[in-house]
Amino acid sequence: MPTFGQWIHPVLIVLSIIAIFFALFNFGSLKKLLVGHPMRSRELQSSHTKLYWLIALPVLAADLYSSVAYGPEAGITELAPLGIDAKWFILPITGATVILLGMLITSYIMGVIAYPNGGGAYAIAKDNFKRPMMSLIAASALLVDYILTVAVSVSSGIQTMGSAYPALVPHETLLSILCVLIILFVNLRGVSESASIFAWPTFFFMACMILLIATGFGDEVRHGFVQPTTPPFGTVPQALTTMLLLKAFSSACSAVTGIETISNSVPIFREPQKRGAIKAYVVLGLITGVTLLGFSYHLYVQGISVNPNNTMLSQLTSLYFGHSIVYQIIMWSTFLVLILAANSTFTGFPQLAALVAADSFLPRALTFRGDRLGYSNGMIVLAALSTLLIEVFNAQTNALIPLYAIGVFVAFTVAQVGLTKRWLRVKGKNWTVKAAINSFGAVVTALVAVIFAVTKFTGGAWIVLIVLPLLILTAVTIRKHYNQIANELRIDLRTMRPGSHRVISIVLISGINRVVLNAISFAQSIDTDAIALYIGFSDESIERMEKKWEEWGTPCRLVTLKSEYRSVLYPLARFLQRLETWEGGKPDHIHVMIAQFIPKKWWHYALHNQTSLLIRAWLLRNKDVAITTLPYHLQD
Repeated sequence: MPTFGQWIHPVLIVLSIIAIFFALFNFGSLKKLLVGHPMRSRELQSSHTKLYWLIALPVLAADLYSSVAYGPEAGITELAPLGIDAKWFILPITGATVILLGMLITSYIMGVIAYPNGGGAYAIAKDNFKRPMMSLIAASALLVDYILTVAVSVSSGIQTMGSAYPALVPHETLLSILCVLIILFVNLRGVSESASIFAWPTFFFMACMILLIATGFGDEVRHGFVQPTTPPFGTVPQALTTMLLLKAFSSACSAVTGIETISNSVPIFREPQKRGAIKAYVVLGLITGVTLLGFSYHLYVQGISVNPNNTMLSQLTSLYFGHSIVYQIIMWSTFLVLILAANSTFTGFPQLAALVAADSFLPRALTFRGDRLGYSNGMIVLAALSTLLIEVFNAQTNALIPLYAIGVFVAFTVAQVGLTKRWLRVKGKNWTVKAAINSFGAVVTALVAVIFAVTKFTGGAWIVLIVLPLLILTAVTIRKHYNQIANELRIDLRTMRPGSHRVISIVLISGINRVVLNAISFAQSIDTDAIALYIGFSDESIERMEKKWEEWGTPCRLVTLKSEYRSVLYPLARFLQRLETWEGGKPDHIHVMIAQFIPKKWWHYALHNQTSLLIRAWLLRNKDVAITTLPYHLQD
């Protein structure tokens, strides 16, 4: 019987061939099948594209809530070499993480109140710092975090399934990439459709985690809250150092990443948007905090150990339910929510990228909305970069987590400092309390960012510390480019007016046929000096062309050139240079017309040489001429 690896690759090849076939024969139909029918721009403000807060909650919170499946494990993994005496540290580490979570949610609620139009840390920094550097730091950190979120969430989900089904382990990278592509296509169909698909699995995972925690308390009521497997509490291993403890805390803090997604995506909430976003934050904070504390407590009581081939969640679930149908359901729900955690990123990344691009710090193509009114270019970029990360790191969560949270805590710090400056500037109701909350949050998040940078530096954090400055430099360079273009293209509306110019039109011909007839007719229809240019590769071909031209009645002036090296471009370049000394004076503009016939069927293109495409590309790159392509659509 074929193994999974033996049949998955042929299936992928067949699907790829089918996709290429449909794309070549009817791209429009394929696009409608995958993405859906285009939506009108006015539908952007309709309820169809806005979400009720209870539905937006699981869509935007999947990133944060799903991290309960790996956050506590990531923290205690750092202390695992210290043995059984270090297992109890999962409780204070998780407790500190929940406290940090509460502080961040409170701070971001302040951000939603101050900036109800979304934008998160970028909008806050842009409004409160005179120079753009701080806003670029926040944007770069968040964009990097979003990309890593997709890679970590999807990789973690596949690893969870690998714990339940070991046969999948050798194919984790391939399966992770497939999941990213599926999420991309669903999101390209629009916010409301992705919400209707992705909301319920997140709710179901929340229910599964509550069931698991409740089952654990039931087991402890029957067998005692201190069981034979419960590690000793309060013992401090001799090898424990402050640096190692901070490293464990920083790893556990991966459970609070994704918290900024709601703040960035306030515009997708239904009215009243601000109130809906605040409700989502409060409910998310409560359920995430309860789940983290309950899950970590049961891991401690049962003495669950770190196993690279079996997640702690899988171990705890199998301890309570065996490998029954309940275990299978919880594992599948964990897999789904970890995969769907990336979905919230597919909302946040394009929104933030569009804001930054609108300020000319990223390519402006990221501001364009697709057929379904989402920022589809941003989604495609996110999918491509996260897929690259998954491939490079072989879908290993532990290898990605060191890169994961440092960027987002940098963005947290910038946002908190910016909000503090805002309250000090605008004051308003209870401004002292708000300023105190955000200033305290800034201190805490800055400390966590420093802890991450120091403790995870050799584990991969150095990559982020290099990537962030490179992204900022790239953004500044892009902005400089756009400014230079704007200055070059700007005109004085009071003094500069359009005027007439002397134009010479050159029609490139390869013979006398219906395509050339249409081209010459078009050239003579506009008020210019038309010249037919024929480039031959032999004296005989040139003589035949001149003779035929005379038989045709010499509809316009014909110029023939010989190409000894069978190249069209070199003689054409020499002729364009000669026009500078053309009788009657140098023309103001040179207009090159290229006749091109368009085959009816796609495979006919392979039967003809595409010289016109080569000439057009070369002229655009090398000559200051106007170029017109004159298409002639073949009937057969």
